Amino acid sequence: MEPSSTEGGAEETLPKNHPPSLPHKVILKHGQELEEEQEELAEHQPLEQEDLNFERWKRRPLPKRTLHQKIDDLKTYLWNAETNEFMGRSGKSWSLILLFYAALYTFLAAMFGGCLFCLMWSISPYHPTFNDRVMPPGMTMAPHLEGHEIAFNASDRKSWKKYARSMDEYLRSYNDGVQERKNMRCAHNGYFMQDDLEESSERRACQFKRSWLGDCSGLQDPHYGYSQGRPCVLLRMNRILGYLPGQGKPVNVTCGVKKGPPEALGEIQYFPKSIFDLKYYPYYGKLRHVNYSSPVVAVRFAGVQYDTHIQVQCKLNGYGIINDSPTDRYLGSVTFSLDVGA
Repeated sequence: MEPSSTEGGAEETLPKNHPPSLPHKVILKHGQELEEEQEELAEHQPLEQEDLNFERWKRRPLPKRTLHQKIDDLKTYLWNAETNEFMGRSGKSWSLILLFYAALYTFLAAMFGGCLFCLMWSISPYHPTFNDRVMPPGMTMAPHLEGHEIAFNASDRKSWKKYARSMDEYLRSYNDGVQERKNMRCAHNGYFMQDDLEESSERRACQFKRSWLGDCSGLQDPHYGYSQGRPCVLLRMNRILGYLPGQGKPVNVTCGVKKGPPEALGEIQYFPKSIFDLKYYPYYGKLRHVNYSSPVVAVRFAGVQYDTHIQVQCKLNGYGIINDSPTDRYLGSVTFSLDVGA
């Protein structure tokens, strides 16, 4: 082994088989690199006062652009003559993006059309596909103006004229001439079943003439008893496609006082009778039962007391009928207030 000296005066002993580059590297480490590190440390001098002035580092505001410059930029954006670009895109770029969106929306339209076709193909326009939970029918009434409230004075024509007009509009389709021309007279008392016909065939409907409503028909008394203080109301059971009410027995209607003195309602008359005949059921829908007329029960309060506010409830009664639902006030019954003045 031979001694070797470094630039700093230090001596090191190297093995004989050591490569000749190693002494050179050690010399750099202990000499030249050490001096470079000292020079770098010397460069880190304390900051001057002007270097701490942060205002000089703030971003300077851009000069305000004139209207003419803005218009020129807009023109360049719409059409750049140098690059042949329209709104920042070349003709090839516009072609590709329009082709992409055309293919995308064509696919979406085809998918929507296919889903709609499958839906219309799977359902029938004549009857619901699933009909396993048919609710019992509700009941509606006429006149129906400003809620279920009938209040008038028999001597004041203006107070009850609106009720008479509403009754006229309700019974217009039940005129005898219309019923004789469109519907057939039915003599049987059971259900009018027409299931043996083709699905799309039109079903016949039984007549229900306006004249059958007697004193509440508006033919003998065009005021429906309102001018005499003996008003009439019309009750109708809601239509349910394919529903057979009463399970072979007619559903009847009863009316009574729900709130107020029971004797204030007086005599109650029903026209043509207090039941819904089975011959008007089942209902086959508006596409097949084109001229169908729902049966109506007219109720006349012939002895109602004057100046007594009462609440009247009319109910459907029969097998499978629900008329005491606490959540649905129209399910199997209808409630209205009645206040008749002299």
